[in-house]
Amino acid sequence: MTSEGSNTTAIALRTPVKDDGFRLHQLVAECPPLDANSIYCNLLQCSHFAETGVAAEKDGDLVGFISGYIPPQKAETVFVWQVAVHEKGRGQGLAKRMLKEIVAREACKNVTHMETTITADNEASWALFRSFARDMGAELEHHVHFEKDTHFGGQHDSEFLLRIGPFTKKP
Repeated sequence: MTSEGSNTTAIALRTPVKDDGFRLHQLVAECPPLDANSIYCNLLQCSHFAETGVAAEKDGDLVGFISGYIPPQKAETVFVWQVAVHEKGRGQGLAKRMLKEIVAREACKNVTHMETTITADNEASWALFRSFARDMGAELEHHVHFEKDTHFGGQHDSEFLLRIGPFTKKP
């Protein structure tokens, strides 16, 4: 667990536990425009995929969370599923701290790359992952991965797959 001071109280980073599942569901609901998953999905993110996720707490509140996993076909890659930072945790570099926390974990000792998907208009996420790539001394490439009409039935914007790596620096 790591922590870093803010104006008043430190934000502690830790491995999620299954009891965080419902809290994660509430956090995502408070972080529009994030896509909500089912509570059951959030429970799995906090239990089955806990070693590649990170929970951020401030004053007992869940103020940040990253869910991710290592795809079975890509043992060198951690896929970041979702990044949520509550307004109580914003403006402190929390999202990037959480990304670095994940790649520093024992579960990611063989990870040299990170992937995620982002819509074209999500400027905050683009900035986060570009900054992370710079800090890690890594290249960033992207292409359309899930198309609006083909994969989302026209109901969601296309998602670009970002691939960062290989990392040349440690977090």
